[in-house]
Amino acid sequence: MREKIIESCKKWGADLVGFAPIDRFCADSAVRKLMPEAKTVIGLGFRVLRGTYRGIEEGSTYYQYTTMGVENMEETVMPMVQVRLSMYLEEEGYLALPQRRHQQIMAESDSTNPEVAYDSVYRGCTQETQMNFSEAAVLCGLGEIGMNGAILTDEFGPFVRCCFVITDAELEPTPVKEKHLCDRCGKCIKACPGGAISENGELDPWQCAVYYNGANGTKNPFMPPDAFADFENRMDIIGGRARVDKDTAPEILQNIYFYPPAQHAYQCSICGRACDMSCYVHLEEKGALTKAFKLPFRRRSEWKFSEKDFE
Repeated sequence: MREKIIESCKKWGADLVGFAPIDRFCADSAVRKLMPEAKTVIGLGFRVLRGTYRGIEEGSTYYQYTTMGVENMEETVMPMVQVRLSMYLEEEGYLALPQRRHQQIMAESDSTNPEVAYDSVYRGCTQETQMNFSEAAVLCGLGEIGMNGAILTDEFGPFVRCCFVITDAELEPTPVKEKHLCDRCGKCIKACPGGAISENGELDPWQCAVYYNGANGTKNPFMPPDAFADFENRMDIIGGRARVDKDTAPEILQNIYFYPPAQHAYQCSICGRACDMSCYVHLEEKGALTKAFKLPFRRRSEWKFSEKDFE
């Protein structure tokens, strides 16, 4: 049955499949609350196509990463594999509970999701019980957690998204991987165009949201020269030096729609997760990834506009 699940999930579109027994999760884990009779968590990893990042790397096309690397993955590709796997488990007589992220409902009342419009995040309540995706990915043997909190896999580095199915079927576990990819080089932190990642790897979601959406004009080909004209600190915003919080970020985000959003409230990513791209480049350069390509991802010096273009 385990081999059938792996074979089928990969046929349906998953790239990675891992299994974590319930005893890997602590007594107060959300997994145990969600399904008290759970025996196994099945982790599914999906590559984000390397080609969708190249437009942002070159400054030539941005929408494909948002639509094909984020929206379609989260709303179509990943749920369909979860549903098909869950249906198979139910046909075999087992319970199956798919777990996908609540993109517009946060665990904290004053937080946000940088990938979706800030005003589409529901503020009336916090999200219901949901498992810790990063922890589950590690426990399912899919990969390890990098310095910036991203899941790193042997094949695709941080270019991967994960979802899960909880089941009462008892399946042979996948070994947990020893940490070996992240060498804490700090390049993910330095790459962020808005300094949203602290020295110890903690992500500020509001800071991330502002610069994920393109507040740094030196890395945004869509930003007009008079952007943020009514802001006293406009040059700090454009240069990536402005510090924001839950009170000041929304005002900037209201003036940041330089390129149209996708469907399902997903914002067009201008930074393209620069943290992940820099991590991928580093892992590729040191030969740490098992999936090789004919040409390296980074082929020339990074491009950048001058702040003087906005003065």
